[in-house]
Amino acid sequence: MLSGIDRLLQDPTLRAPLTGKRIALLAHPASVTKDLTHSLDALANLSDINLTAAFGPQHGLRGDKQDNMMESPDFVDPTLGIPIFSLYGEVRKPTDAMMATFDVLLVDLQDLGCRIYTFITTLRYILEAAANHQKAVWILDRPNPAGRPIEGLTLRAGWESFVGAGAMPMRHGLTMGELALWFIDTLALDVDCHVITMQNWQPNAAPGYGWPLGDKVWINPSPNAPNLWMTRCYAGTVLLEGTTLSEGRGTTRPLELFGAPDLDPKAIIKTMQNLAPVWLTGCHLRECWFEPTFHKHAGQLCAGIQIHAEAPFYQHESFYPWRLQSLAFKAIRQLLPDYPLWRDFPYEYELDRLAIDVINGSSLLREWVDDSNAVPEDLDFLTQADERAWAEIRQAFLLY
Repeated sequence: MLSGIDRLLQDPTLRAPLTGKRIALLAHPASVTKDLTHSLDALANLSDINLTAAFGPQHGLRGDKQDNMMESPDFVDPTLGIPIFSLYGEVRKPTDAMMATFDVLLVDLQDLGCRIYTFITTLRYILEAAANHQKAVWILDRPNPAGRPIEGLTLRAGWESFVGAGAMPMRHGLTMGELALWFIDTLALDVDCHVITMQNWQPNAAPGYGWPLGDKVWINPSPNAPNLWMTRCYAGTVLLEGTTLSEGRGTTRPLELFGAPDLDPKAIIKTMQNLAPVWLTGCHLRECWFEPTFHKHAGQLCAGIQIHAEAPFYQHESFYPWRLQSLAFKAIRQLLPDYPLWRDFPYEYELDRLAIDVINGSSLLREWVDDSNAVPEDLDFLTQADERAWAEIRQAFLLY
């Protein structure tokens, strides 16, 4: 399997339209070639590429900022002598001055296949800015490691945010190249956009189901995305960021487990099984105990649950991480009706909405959890309609 950057590097004919143009790159720590050279360095070594700038999204171009709302500064690359602009610092959208530094922007970002992952929003902002400034954008496509499954409620109108770039479900099942095409169509953008597609990507092939296990090394695209199993869980466990429960930040298995000092994992798992056993398929839930070294409940022993979405338990088509995590909240609410579950704090610069609602793109999930009369079938009724609609919409943008 060859990603977009590898194809661009190997084939001079693909690069020919870039000759004589000023080139910029949008990348992060996982933007590496097949031999693990950072894409910025690989492009800088080409005599026919004139690099004039680079951009870093949330967490930075090369370095890692651990948490949300931790900004990266602009700087000048000490080796290449070009400006490195942060799109998660003083601005989220590129400024006129930033856009003036290039003719063509290459976008090489490894996504996780989840709506809330902010690289998607940065992609949208870049495409909008390119349309306004008549700049070209080339997407160097990469795998969606979560594969093609669709899951979750669609973001509702008026709920757009930096973690909600558009009306898609939590698990969208598209690559960055495909998402670019969807954004251009949905937003009616007049922009010169070209996708350098992957070679031999098989999104439904075992055992990776989206990620070419054994053929491609995993590099953290963000600090708390340490492996493929986390990626599979992420569309559900990211909901924990809007709660008082630890999502495992400050441990070695972030976003694969959750807990708090005052929980009873055995009772939670039993209640989940009683409420909706089909939502727990495709993985294994295990009681665990952990002590975060930082973040929520730092230095406290937490009783929790780890979601095992790796062999031999993982079943790709029957794993429902968004439903599973939602069901855990429902079980906690049933066992502890007054538990302070929802975390009230500024989340990705949204100051007047609960974080759980910003993450979900509406208040629908929280209302279902808090409604003592609501049952799993009620949430399924809403969600399945959204999932069916998205399956039809995205069909026109699939490249593989």
